[in-house]
Amino acid sequence: MSSTEIFRRARDFLIQHRTDYATAYRDFTWPVLDRFNWALDWFDVIAEGNERTAVHLVEEDGSEVKVSYAQLADRSNRVAMYLRHHGVKRGDRVLMMLPNCIQIWEVMLATMKMGVAVIPASSLLTPEDLADRIERGRVGHVITDKAGSEKFSGLAGTWQRHVVGGPAPGWSSFEQAYGEWPAFIPHGDSLPAEPILLYFTSGTTRKPKLVIHTQLSYPVGHLSTMYWLGLMEGDVHMNVSSPGWAKHAWSNFFAPFNAGATVFLYNYARFNGGKLMEVLSTHRVTTLCAPPTVWRMLILEDLTKYPVKLREVLSAGEPLNPEVIEKVRAAWGVTIRDGYGQTETTAQVGNSPGQLLKPGSMGRPLPGYQVALLDEEGHSAPEEGEICISLSPRPTGIMAGYDGDDNLNDFVTRHGYFHTGDVATRDAEGYITYVGRADDVFKSSDYRISPFELESALIEHEAVAEAAIVPSPDDVKGLVPKAFIILKPGLAPTRALALEIFRFLRLRLAPYKRVRRLEFSDLPKTVSGKIKRVELRKRELQRGPSGARRELEFWQDDFGELK
Repeated sequence: MSSTEIFRRARDFLIQHRTDYATAYRDFTWPVLDRFNWALDWFDVIAEGNERTAVHLVEEDGSEVKVSYAQLADRSNRVAMYLRHHGVKRGDRVLMMLPNCIQIWEVMLATMKMGVAVIPASSLLTPEDLADRIERGRVGHVITDKAGSEKFSGLAGTWQRHVVGGPAPGWSSFEQAYGEWPAFIPHGDSLPAEPILLYFTSGTTRKPKLVIHTQLSYPVGHLSTMYWLGLMEGDVHMNVSSPGWAKHAWSNFFAPFNAGATVFLYNYARFNGGKLMEVLSTHRVTTLCAPPTVWRMLILEDLTKYPVKLREVLSAGEPLNPEVIEKVRAAWGVTIRDGYGQTETTAQVGNSPGQLLKPGSMGRPLPGYQVALLDEEGHSAPEEGEICISLSPRPTGIMAGYDGDDNLNDFVTRHGYFHTGDVATRDAEGYITYVGRADDVFKSSDYRISPFELESALIEHEAVAEAAIVPSPDDVKGLVPKAFIILKPGLAPTRALALEIFRFLRLRLAPYKRVRRLEFSDLPKTVSGKIKRVELRKRELQRGPSGARRELEFWQDDFGELK
């Protein structure tokens, strides 16, 4: 049986049982592939003669770009020939920094066909970030747009330069690729362990790590993501995610193309919830995945005004608060399904289609993943523990490792499990609920405090847009929970509002969990939009218990006994 048919059988099994979790989880096995190149053996096969739209880009001014499966296969062949003629060869590394434009899909497919590894990069990176990625990533070639080329202008190196939408001095015009011959023949077979994607992590707690994914780990591994998303052939799938980050590849590339769906994107300069929902309705988007920040902004609109055709709605990146889920369900009659995974993996845990959802839960382990909660010694933790993935057998969707860091690779795979560094609880029915990063959970007066639980309570207040909880030093309790809060637009931080929030939390949290201090403040974030709690925590711990109060900081003790 060919590699294509082996892969197709595994895919078809998950689509057939998309709403039958018990069967899908029990009977799914990862396809065993000795030789496999997803771009050649899957995408090009389903693209032959296929005029269904593969990628549909809509700009803020209403202009559109539509490219069919057949056209994208042809274009990627031409790009592969262009890169080959410019000296790019199997095993090379290409840094790609592009906005949402069709060239992203062309480059991703072309480099996979060639056995070349891509390092996706966000356009928000600084020249210093890029210099670090070029050096540590051992980059030989850079593909960017005209705006991006300016960030590279002061960076030294012998790497080759290719610009999209040029011209730019010293850069080769990427558009030359479209004049190349469209018949691409690979130089040799693609091996399963061959790297095709290298992702720098977002760096919320330490210097970004370099994650290696292979011809199997993301292309085949994202069968689990396809299952979680609930995608089927012919769907129009929109994922709100910035290029350069792993979630973009998850839901804008591998999962929809595994299913045979259309990737739909709406490019905008500033977020406008009403306009986004108009686009969803006009273009009959069937499945939507967006981060919690977007969902929180969408519910500020009157959702009932927009006749969307959504069958599946999803959230990922950070846990979504239950009250947001309820507001969307009340307006649209669909339930946001949460899911969990990392740059290092595909979707591991999720609420799959047609299954019972429990408020606040991320769901259950997805097909192909055996998940355990372990304590620090590697023993089963029945109530609360680190989310760990069994490596017997090793799931296809786990990375090959961190580039150049054998010690870290050994550490995250100790005890026969892949350790995620995230803490969760699991109930009797197998539903997993996120608690926080292992280094975010802290003790106050000998009680364990989960930042996420407190943040979820804060978000329920009508004035709070976003919040982050960190430990703050206290002379008596050692550490107490402190909230950094961003208010919704148009609201001003005041002492009266602080008192109102303290009273609000008093009614919703047990005494030992209550926020003791709050500060109205901006939240430091990574370029991918995740809150850098480590920076807030460091700021608080450095200040110490007797540090000076900040201007917009309030302590519960300031208000005496709350009524």
